[in-house]
Amino acid sequence: MSKSPALHETEAWHLELDYHYELVDFAERGLPASALPELLVELEDRGFAGSNITHPCKQAVIAHLSSLSEDAEMLGAVNTVVLRDGKRIGHNTDWYGFYKNFERGMPGVAKTHAVLLGAGGAGVAVAHAAIKLGIRMLSIFDQDTNRAAALADQLNRRFSRTCAQPVREVGAALASADGLIHATPTGMRSHPGLPIEPEWLHPRHWVADIVYMPLVTELLALAEKKGCRTLPGGGMTVFQAAAAFELFTGVKPDADRMSRHFEELCRAPA
Repeated sequence: MSKSPALHETEAWHLELDYHYELVDFAERGLPASALPELLVELEDRGFAGSNITHPCKQAVIAHLSSLSEDAEMLGAVNTVVLRDGKRIGHNTDWYGFYKNFERGMPGVAKTHAVLLGAGGAGVAVAHAAIKLGIRMLSIFDQDTNRAAALADQLNRRFSRTCAQPVREVGAALASADGLIHATPTGMRSHPGLPIEPEWLHPRHWVADIVYMPLVTELLALAEKKGCRTLPGGGMTVFQAAAAFELFTGVKPDADRMSRHFEELCRAPA
């Protein structure tokens, strides 16, 4: 069960706001991702202030929006839509969420070379954050090789240096890397499993995952067993949620309070 409704609504309660966060799930409704346009109309008709957008719609939603924020336009992915005055404005708070989580949770790690798994909607945001964090070279793998190549090219042009490269062999890339960033759905409860071969990880690697349900994914459990430094996806979820909350309400939330609450939610029985 998603932690987002409780996370948003409890923070709103602290701020004395009348606020309701509702899950609109394609799978629960038995709908294909192509039903996205109809769902956006439904949210507008029901008077929603906005919506968070998740896999697999972060890029597909762009065609149905009125405009994009600077971040969303630059990244070509949207995870937050503000509905206001008959307009749909797309934003991206994912990159900020990953940046803040990594900054707080991985101080002092080596950043010469990292491997990124996934060049989709979340991957493009995480890749941007990774370069902003000071990672000098990012090797990008995606099942769609063209998508990995396109993201690497975008990063190199955006940062005016060769800071990213597409790769086809994750194991070979990890052999010379300091760390691994995982930005695919693998490891989610609906997509169980490992995104890499276990023998590719070594104690010198650090591993950052963006999946947060479960908080300790199979990848992170493997990494911890190997002695790697690890970063769960929960912190990214909190910081992107705080940024989305402010976009929806115009009120700045207390991100530290939201972080403490998220930890409580994760400890609570399912």
